[in-house]
Amino acid sequence: MRSTCALPTLTMLGAISLCSTATAAVTRSSLPTLSPSRLAAFAPSLSMPAARRGITAQGRTAALMQASPSLVASSPLLPSPLGTKSRINGPQGGLRNPSVVACRAASTDAKEEKKVQEKEDGKPAVKKRVISGVQPTGNLHLGNYLGAIRQWVKNQDEYENYFFVVDLHAITMPHSPAELKKASYDIVALYLACGIDPTKSKIFIQSHVTQHAELCWLLNCVTPMGWMEKMIQYKEKAKKQGESVSVGLFDYPILMAADILLYQAQLVPVGEDQRQHLELSRDIARRFNDLYCKKKSMPAKGRRVFRDPEALIVKEGARIMSLEDGTSKMSKSDPSEGSRINLSDSPDVIRKKIKRCKTDNFDGIEWDNPERPECTNLLNIFQACSGRSREDILEEVKDMRWGEFKPVLAEVVVEHLAPIQARYQELVDDKTYLHQVLREGAEGAEEVAAQTMQWTKNAMGFTSRADLD
Repeated sequence: MRSTCALPTLTMLGAISLCSTATAAVTRSSLPTLSPSRLAAFAPSLSMPAARRGITAQGRTAALMQASPSLVASSPLLPSPLGTKSRINGPQGGLRNPSVVACRAASTDAKEEKKVQEKEDGKPAVKKRVISGVQPTGNLHLGNYLGAIRQWVKNQDEYENYFFVVDLHAITMPHSPAELKKASYDIVALYLACGIDPTKSKIFIQSHVTQHAELCWLLNCVTPMGWMEKMIQYKEKAKKQGESVSVGLFDYPILMAADILLYQAQLVPVGEDQRQHLELSRDIARRFNDLYCKKKSMPAKGRRVFRDPEALIVKEGARIMSLEDGTSKMSKSDPSEGSRINLSDSPDVIRKKIKRCKTDNFDGIEWDNPERPECTNLLNIFQACSGRSREDILEEVKDMRWGEFKPVLAEVVVEHLAPIQARYQELVDDKTYLHQVLREGAEGAEEVAAQTMQWTKNAMGFTSRADLD
């Protein structure tokens, strides 16, 4: 087909197009945008933003005209003018209307140039949303900090973070009401003391955003019982509680799914023991979308309500094990206080716990010997708290006996936790500031939660008070 290109005109994003004004308008409305990778299949030089190629707006027209017809013809799949993929036949190849190629290339190029310019101008890029919660049962310990919280602090500028105290989860087990309230504030104070910045991340208490419980009930009604019966952690905890086990403990994976899906989270920091719960969240999201969002005739009009969350795996080496068993994770639920180092433990308590921790009868100190899990665990703690390399650490401690190594390790841990503990003491005494942080965090979280709930209830066919006006 003969091209209908006329004089160059300015597109919506300021890129020079070889298409006529009418052609450009039709192209923008009817064609899918060429991704950089597909553009590179027939014009590699055009897949790079103009700013990086050193091409000005005036020079882009010439660059587009230099695209090789042979490269265009070599691409097996290209979009037709109607926006469908069509295989190219015939000796000439190319699109049915070559002007479309130039028009779309210019538009895509301008979008990429705009992204580059935004970075240069210091404007924030769109961040992926991350959510994570900690139960207010027991004290946060060294494993929580090194394995999770420290990673959250490092990632605050990279992600949009929602951190909350999951007090609704805490009541699935027997608890003290007075202790629950105190522990909730303590967890928030420790979050802040460890470096979570409320100006970068939302910090709140789960029950302060009522949509968590409401969404949990709605998801209960779309989740098959068979899915829940397969959950491993319920079976393990139910054995310990016996006949006193609650329905809440059975149901808490759905509350966890509600926590994740409520904020349209893209990433969820999880350990291997929580992967099954994340997979359940993904299954529930897909089932809901299939039931209520698939057809355009439904109230959701074909728009999905929930996105599929992905796992954000903690970096290798941050897994801290029990001081009494090198094969089990350090845990708040362990009945033995000597199994963990709490972030609130005094220096003397830390020294005593490390002095009494389980070791072995081997000579020397070494990493990754499968017969010496406790040795590897203590070295991992040493490395995580000191920031030194394995080689540097082993050079110092490899020939030590346990009586020599443990005091050295204890001082490294005490020194590392000292600034966190000092800041924590300041925060627990400043209830006004803690309340302000929690209030602002809950308000910010509720904005997102309310929108998700509106979509969810609309998709399921609920009426709202707004319908009564």
